[in-house]
Amino acid sequence: MHVHVLLFGIIADLTGESKISLAIEANATVKNLKTLLKEKYPQLNSYNTYAVAVNESYALDDVLLKDSDTIAIIPPVSGG
Repeated sequence: MHVHVLLFGIIADLTGESKISLAIEANATVKNLKTLLKEKYPQLNSYNTYAVAVNESYALDDVLLKDSDTIAIIPPVSGG
């Protein structure tokens, strides 16, 4: 299976990417994806504060991913 991952803010800065396509195993979850991202980009190991959205809906770690899903990795946003 392949998923499309959009990276924003500090996550994009740390990885040097704004979007990537990843091959994942069938029945992979958001948690599996996070692990895969940390393996591919070790600089993310020290950064755990971000939200994940799957197909434009926020998702918890146990959400199952499907082929061609679009996943957004969203760091905390602040402003005034």
